[in-house]
Amino acid sequence: MNPITIFLTLISAVIGGSLWASDNRVAGIAMLVLAVQIFTSLKMANAWQKFVILRAGRLHAVKGPGLFFIMPIIDSITAVIDERIQTTAFGAQSALTRDTVPVDVDAVMFWHVHDAQQAALNITNYREAIDRVAQTSLRDMIGTSMLAALLSERLAADDHLCSEIGRKTADWGISVNSVEMRDVTIPAALQDAMSRQAQAEREKQARVILASAEAEIAGKFVEAAMSYVNNPTALHLRAMNIVYEATKERGTTILLPSSMVDSLNTAVPLALAGQAAQIRPTPKTTP
Repeated sequence: MNPITIFLTLISAVIGGSLWASDNRVAGIAMLVLAVQIFTSLKMANAWQKFVILRAGRLHAVKGPGLFFIMPIIDSITAVIDERIQTTAFGAQSALTRDTVPVDVDAVMFWHVHDAQQAALNITNYREAIDRVAQTSLRDMIGTSMLAALLSERLAADDHLCSEIGRKTADWGISVNSVEMRDVTIPAALQDAMSRQAQAEREKQARVILASAEAEIAGKFVEAAMSYVNNPTALHLRAMNIVYEATKERGTTILLPSSMVDSLNTAVPLALAGQAAQIRPTPKTTP
């Protein structure tokens, strides 16, 4: 009962009682009848409500929002429909995926009634029905999906569920705004196996990258070897440079074979002779 109806009923009853007490019984009876009429006939619907009214068992009108009158006894309010956006949480326990993996899925659905007449007349309990439809649609979707797709393609699964549930509930005057899967739980043993698989994939990728780097380095070594193949002096100088770089740190002891020492001794005079030949001045010629 809305406060406006109660207020008008009380005012009419008080006026009727006052008229009756003042010996104006006809007017008093009329006001009391009016109070009863207001109490039974005046209804109010909020901005988000729709009243489905039957007259003698047949659909008469869908009223709201605001104030409206009904005829007592003949008219009856069969349903009060809330058209605001509703949320329904649903899930599936131990549902098998296409690759026979049991999963637990929790989801939430956002929906609203866009046709109060259909929601009241085409289905007995639309709230319970949409919950059942959501659960069966979720199980059907899980049964036709692979576990990897279910875990990695959440948005596609949400869109599929939204369209499927919306298609089934359209005749009930219900529109599904969105469906979101909140959690997908898999068995603990399978989680460990998937973790090991992911670790193995990462190790495989790291080894592939390392092998590629080694192949590139080997190519550079081949290019360097081709540069030294026809220049033994440059090769000896490179060996001397390596020895020098290795002896930079204090306390380092290097053991060299005597053959390598002899080759280095012969390389140094040749290198110095080559440098001297490059910088020797050319003699001037006299006319």
